[in-house]
Amino acid sequence: MYYLTATLFFPPVTLTNSTGILALGGDLSPERLHLAYKSGIFPWFEDGEPITWWSPNPRMVLFLDELLISKSMRNILNRNVFTVTFNQNFRDVISNCQDIKRDGQNGTWITNDMIEAYCKLHELGMAKSVEVWQNEKLVGGLYGIDLGHVFCGESMFSLVSNASKVAFVALVNQLKTANYKLLDCQVYNPHLESLGCREIDRKEFMSILNVSKK
Repeated sequence: MYYLTATLFFPPVTLTNSTGILALGGDLSPERLHLAYKSGIFPWFEDGEPITWWSPNPRMVLFLDELLISKSMRNILNRNVFTVTFNQNFRDVISNCQDIKRDGQNGTWITNDMIEAYCKLHELGMAKSVEVWQNEKLVGGLYGIDLGHVFCGESMFSLVSNASKVAFVALVNQLKTANYKLLDCQVYNPHLESLGCREIDRKEFMSILNVSKK
């Protein structure tokens, strides 16, 4: 395992260990975070732990044409139950992602330091959010890192049923319109699978990541 110093550097993802961890240490500066995502790497750790950098194999992704929308979800979308905006309230989205309770987790990996780091990325135009509103109240959303041809999803939340799915569908539709190659979802979970996401070999993911947007 590689221990990062103040030097802005990541080792090749092929050096990742069997658990998906590549390196420890470093910082959450915009420059390092941007380099990480461009290199197929992301931070994932809890308060009190060293910054831990991951590049799992396999990688959970969504090929945009493979999005699955259930009949009930299509009905919700057609009824315009929610209003969707983009990049209107990034801090509230990431803060809600921090606060939401998740099955099987005692705490959150979105630390206060991470919130500040990603809000800075948002100010620089690298981190984006999708907001879902109902009766003028923020009830769902997601955020991630925009690499121009790949969107790296980080987290999403719902305060009412289906709000995060609405955000996900809205994001995918926007990415398809802009001819993005892929939505990176990082690691497997059954909710993502139900939306059409699947695991691919890291080598395939890296080959897509390394292709410049045309």
